Amino acid sequence: MIVNDLSILPRHKDPGMSRRFYRVRQFWWALTARIREEDRALVARILHPEAQALFWRMTPGDQRHSLAVLRTLLAWGETHPALLKAALLHDVGKAATPLTPWERALIVLGEALGAWSGRFGCFRWPVLRRWMDRVRRYQAHPEIGAMWAMEAGCDPLTVALIRRHQDGLGPPGPEEDLETRLLRRLQQADRIH
Repeated sequence: MIVNDLSILPRHKDPGMSRRFYRVRQFWWALTARIREEDRALVARILHPEAQALFWRMTPGDQRHSLAVLRTLLAWGETHPALLKAALLHDVGKAATPLTPWERALIVLGEALGAWSGRFGCFRWPVLRRWMDRVRRYQAHPEIGAMWAMEAGCDPLTVALIRRHQDGLGPPGPEEDLETRLLRRLQQADRIH
């Protein structure tokens, strides 16, 4: 039996194992991503034409991820337009430096090992230095995506959610502002996918 949707497989009780399984699933989705007509219709319903053009810049894997985040938010009953737009566009800045699934896997591995690249003197080798420059641009995707969304005419709240989608948030406060509440929901859905 071939499993196309790995989300149906059971999650492991060990948090470290769950995180590794999540990364394997993410890698598999990047390799097998396909966008259907119903996905295209959903994007057209949520985003105006200029923002749709941003969405279609992303790799199919990032598009599929963003659609999964959106569908999760919709399943949770979220309807705020800025949140739904940000769900589709939160990773659009990654299109500034498209990386293969293999390169992304290396980034994840490097992050797991800490700041290992400088320890081994790889910055002396031009090819690795250029690759690390690409990695830094890739890691700046929230700011790049926010700038593109603003230029495409997205509202300020959508832009802020895109810019902050990787910000660390503490525990929920008793009276969070709208932006923080929406950001928390976006991050919760993003972590699942």
